[in-house]
Amino acid sequence: MTKARLFRLWLVLGSAFMILLIIVYWDSAGAAHFYLHTSFSRPHAGPPLPTPGPDRDRELTADSDVDEFLDKFLGASVKQSDLPRKETEQPPAPGSMEESVRGYDWSPRDARRSPDQGRQQAERRSVLRGFCANSSLAFPTKERAFDDIPNSELSHLIVDDRHGAIYCYVPKVACTNWKRVMIVLSGSLLHSGAPYRDPLRIPREHVHNASAHLTFNKFWRRYGKLSRHLMKVKLKKYTKFLFVRDPFVRLISAFRSKFELENEEFYRKFAVPMLRLYANHTSLPASAREAFRAGLKVSFANFIQYLLDPHTEKLAPFNEHWRQVYRLCHPCQIDYDFVGKLETLDEDAAQLLQLLQVDRHLRFPPSYRNRTASSWEEDWFAKIPLAWRQQLYKLYEADFVLFGYPKPENLLRD
Repeated sequence: MTKARLFRLWLVLGSAFMILLIIVYWDSAGAAHFYLHTSFSRPHAGPPLPTPGPDRDRELTADSDVDEFLDKFLGASVKQSDLPRKETEQPPAPGSMEESVRGYDWSPRDARRSPDQGRQQAERRSVLRGFCANSSLAFPTKERAFDDIPNSELSHLIVDDRHGAIYCYVPKVACTNWKRVMIVLSGSLLHSGAPYRDPLRIPREHVHNASAHLTFNKFWRRYGKLSRHLMKVKLKKYTKFLFVRDPFVRLISAFRSKFELENEEFYRKFAVPMLRLYANHTSLPASAREAFRAGLKVSFANFIQYLLDPHTEKLAPFNEHWRQVYRLCHPCQIDYDFVGKLETLDEDAAQLLQLLQVDRHLRFPPSYRNRTASSWEEDWFAKIPLAWRQQLYKLYEADFVLFGYPKPENLLRD
């Protein structure tokens, strides 16, 4: 009986010692080993998108053994999806409603970095950091620390460990194609047994599937108590980037794509409550198709009412398509290395791919033509009361100021 108790005690102590040893090793040597593929000064200097071979196989094995061990140890491995073959995505037919709303332009471009782009990036980052440190600009969550951000609010930070990149995606800012680029860079999805190499061959329905991306909010499941520590190491070592656009134009774009096109999910979840609350419709069709046929659509004024209604966020946070960028990407808690803008997408995309040292292997996909023009703002807001416009600006003021967009004075005065 005594021997059995001693054996059990030895087994417990030995197991505890091994777990402690693993944690200590990972915290000191393991994390450094995990980041050997990135340089200590940005940008990453390793070879991107390499051709498979025996030497590369050994390199990948060496780089990933600690991560693979922890995945198995913590019982949370990340699975890749072997997706069916699908031809390169094609734009909608010319003249169709979707083409009109989305505005495709799939012509190839040869955007090159101009001499002043480095200075432009420095200015954008300086403006952002300056207003984050300036007490004259106040907005919710500005003063909180990174550790105070709930895990659920870190879902927009996509990590590529192969090239040392972190992308915070903002819906309605070319995020579909940037997600495609991240899938190609990380090799996170398989196509006929091999990782995708052409971003446009990745089907749209898989691009926005959460399982296709490693995001910060998944770290807890994967790394447990080490998750915040690893996030901070990656934020320090990796190149962090996001793309933004004029906040009011982004709202117009979100409205057009979600409420001018038949979208069953957005009809049931958002359009039906808006039509009932702000358009006095009590009996509504069960589907978006039926509603569109009956001429029942949410107006832009209804949408603005919804955004300004204080009850809206009491029920749930804003949907990601119209949630403020500062709430999606936490620019005052995360020191971004690159701030791209949709208004200069082609030039910024070329510059960023060069910064990541993948420009010889990968080009940013041709995208929508400039998409919802800023000149449309006056037309879209013409029937919106001045008081509503002023309230809406206050709601999105932080995004205007942090990212250097001028205050739309012509919309905010009589």
